[in-house]
Amino acid sequence: MIYTEEVKWQIIARYKSKKSILSISNETGIPRSTIYRWINDYKAKNSINKTVKSKEIKELERKVEKLQTMLAIIRELGISINAPLKEKLNAMAPLYGKYNVHWLCEAMQVDRGTFYNHIFRNKKDNTWYSKRREILREEILKIYEENRQIFGAGKITAILKQKGYRTSEETVSFLMHDMGLQSIRHRAKAIYEKEVKAKNKVNQQFQTTRPNEVWVSDVTYFRTPYNSYYICVILDLYSRKVIAHRIALNNSTQLVKNTFKDAYETRQPKGTLIFHSDRGGNYRSKTFCNYLKSLKVTQSFSRAYTPYDNSVVESFFSSLKREELYRTKYRSDKEFKKAVDDYMVFYNSQRPHSNNNYRTPDAKEAEYYSKNST
Repeated sequence: MIYTEEVKWQIIARYKSKKSILSISNETGIPRSTIYRWINDYKAKNSINKTVKSKEIKELERKVEKLQTMLAIIRELGISINAPLKEKLNAMAPLYGKYNVHWLCEAMQVDRGTFYNHIFRNKKDNTWYSKRREILREEILKIYEENRQIFGAGKITAILKQKGYRTSEETVSFLMHDMGLQSIRHRAKAIYEKEVKAKNKVNQQFQTTRPNEVWVSDVTYFRTPYNSYYICVILDLYSRKVIAHRIALNNSTQLVKNTFKDAYETRQPKGTLIFHSDRGGNYRSKTFCNYLKSLKVTQSFSRAYTPYDNSVVESFFSSLKREELYRTKYRSDKEFKKAVDDYMVFYNSQRPHSNNNYRTPDAKEAEYYSKNST
């Protein structure tokens, strides 16, 4: 059977997007031997292409990107290119602003003028407009949190455009204002010093008299062969027990807040509680600070450039990496996450701690509650 160059490029694009040759063959019905030949030809050309001009290389990359995007569009729409025009237009409308219009229309074989007429006719009556705003809101919030709440409308607009969203700085600024988002760099230094400097309640006093008196927290980064992850932990200073942990792809306010929620729901602390962390933007975010205030939890921050202020968590992360993460080659992300979960159980229930006179964190807490039970 004779295949067009476009089909070959589509197959190569799928292969480059980490699809296995077996799955591509099963989906398309093209023999594996044929796919292998195309890929080998592609690789051979790439090795020879050291003499190819950079302009030609960029054109090839653009072609692959275009085909990958068109495949993504077709998959997301979930309708045939042979569907009625009205059905295609209605399905395409919510994707306006997410994908390049030229590629969107080409993928569905729709004239661009027809598509634009559909988009801008009776704008207020079309649900795509409000849906697009909601999509932008979600993406803006995600970028804002991922970048420690530092970026303003200009930088966020640039990132959105890099991701393929069609928008303007004016629109992003309006939506950020509407959501109450503001770059922390624009806050006055005096306010920053007043709010943050006065909040080191722990001052390297790492001995407490009871559980749930002081919790300490931090986030560390670890890269597997498949992904980069952030691990957030909360320890109780009394026993050094890990009372909550979460793993996420992004170091966000949501990661810290969800980890704290897990700890709070599990421990249900009574009496005063201090929560100590570094000055990371996720810990200082308005969302998280207000959440702690609502629970009457006192927040404490390390001093700038003073890692010893949070040395208990730093020491824990060092143990986690030396005793588990650096020793193992994980075959999957699932295996990595399970290993982290298992280490937390081991650390709490089996590993003696010098601060506890070489008792485990679980044993030290059990002894406390045994002595203080009524």
